Amino acid sequence: MSRDLHAEEARAAWGWSSKAEPKWQAQIAIVVAIGLYIPLPGKLTVNLGPRWVVPALLGVLSLVLIVVSPNHITRDSKQIRVAALTLIGLINLVNFVSLGELIHALLYKTTSVPGRQLIISSVPIWLTNVIVFGLWYWELDRGGPARRLSDEHRRPDFLFPQMSTPGSAELGWTPRFFDYLYTSFTNSTAFSPTDTMPLTHWAKTLMALQSTASLLTVALVVSRAVNILA
Repeated sequence: MSRDLHAEEARAAWGWSSKAEPKWQAQIAIVVAIGLYIPLPGKLTVNLGPRWVVPALLGVLSLVLIVVSPNHITRDSKQIRVAALTLIGLINLVNFVSLGELIHALLYKTTSVPGRQLIISSVPIWLTNVIVFGLWYWELDRGGPARRLSDEHRRPDFLFPQMSTPGSAELGWTPRFFDYLYTSFTNSTAFSPTDTMPLTHWAKTLMALQSTASLLTVALVVSRAVNILA
């Protein structure tokens, strides 16, 4: 009996769950990420014409995903998954362009944007970085939120504390979007993993990329802030 109970706890700790995951948290995160792009100065945005073009395109794709996908993720749809990954990739690309423009402006002062406004603009760029990498982790870990519900999912890409400490969570526990968003936040603030460890090469690569972007942003913004205050 004790052996069976231990096996059941281990099975639950590694995330085999039949519970459907609501996707409203991820949907809100995407909307917030798109909204954070809107107040950025024109010099820090992607130049595709009028300022509204990029957020409008991202908003339309996000709206389409909200309409065509179910409220609870219970099965894998290849088309919806490709569209979701494309949307996350576009948000990531747009934010990296803004980050590159911000770094260039902070280093060389080649823009007409005042220094204080550049520092303020770093906040939505940093927050978008947290959101978009949280979305990547959520969408890619073990094959995605739908695949994680199945016994056939691949081995975990992230080791959460609940997975290595039996009894710390209810039976059937599996990471949800907020767990990945928290992992992204701590990685951006500590510039390294904290309580959740990356296990696979792609997870380590994404976390290293995120830490690098966050470190560059914080270091350059602090440096510019010191110059302004001086």
